[in-house]
Amino acid sequence: MFSMTVSDFLLSMATALLVIGVIVMGVGVFVLVSKMLGNDIRTIANQTTKLAQKGITEDITGLVGNARTLIEALNDMVKTTAGVGVFLILLGIGLMGAAYALVLQIK
Repeated sequence: MFSMTVSDFLLSMATALLVIGVIVMGVGVFVLVSKMLGNDIRTIANQTTKLAQKGITEDITGLVGNARTLIEALNDMVKTTAGVGVFLILLGIGLMGAAYALVLQIK
């Protein structure tokens, strides 16, 4: 049968936590980088700004209100994406710290 000592078990748990921590941290960095490079959101924001300016010059108040709402929704979406990215990075660092703490328990 397969026999495992306490040290082997702690080392395998630390290895698993380290691998998961690196993956989660990488996903967090990817989320933040993709947010920064997200040209789609910038394009929508620019088009909405142009639409709002056209609505102001032509006195279309409903168009301006809807454009303002869309810009606020885009800002909230960007903030949420940044928050998720930072959370994932911190979670990855925490998992790697837990792996280090487990390695310190090996005697």
